[in-house]
Amino acid sequence: MKHTYGYARVSTREQKEDRQMIALMEMQVPEKNIYMDRQSGKDFKRPMYQCMVEQLQEEDLLYVKSIDRLGRNYEEILEQWRMLTREKKVDIVVLDMPLLDTRRGKDLMGTFLSDIVLQVLSFVAENERSNIRQRQREGIEAARRKGVRFGRPKKELPDNFDTAFAGWLSGELSCRKAAELCGMPVSSFCRRGKEKRGNGVMEEMN
Repeated sequence: MKHTYGYARVSTREQKEDRQMIALMEMQVPEKNIYMDRQSGKDFKRPMYQCMVEQLQEEDLLYVKSIDRLGRNYEEILEQWRMLTREKKVDIVVLDMPLLDTRRGKDLMGTFLSDIVLQVLSFVAENERSNIRQRQREGIEAARRKGVRFGRPKKELPDNFDTAFAGWLSGELSCRKAAELCGMPVSSFCRRGKEKRGNGVMEEMN
């Protein structure tokens, strides 16, 4: 073994990386060799991950806290795992799953068992994410049926909106002038007018 590395990932700025960092340091990973991305795990186009991969050499050791910190896409996790272990000949240890330690069982059976465990874990992780997304969609749909609105609440229209909008439709006011009278951006004026009056014809700005 030449060098020891660690990889950590959090999906958002609000998430904390403390548990991952503590676990990696407990494995005696030098702080300068710990790479961390604050980015979704949907793919491996992450700057710090790519930088780390460039540094890895044969017989180096890579620690990750859990398999979902490496990534969240089943097929890409397998592809990256095989690239690291077979092409770059790096050892990988997943701390939360002792069976995923490529230092053990370098023979054909050891490699086979490691691949099987990895595929099962990756499938379970991706299946759970699919279930979460499905539950979220169902929850949103149920809330909408109850009249719950999502997104920012719309601003109240100014008192003179109807008058200005009618003046624009009749040709007495240009769209820009009508919007100015209402203290609104032209695009917002036209959009809100269309919502209020249905699919009325939105003429070009004068």
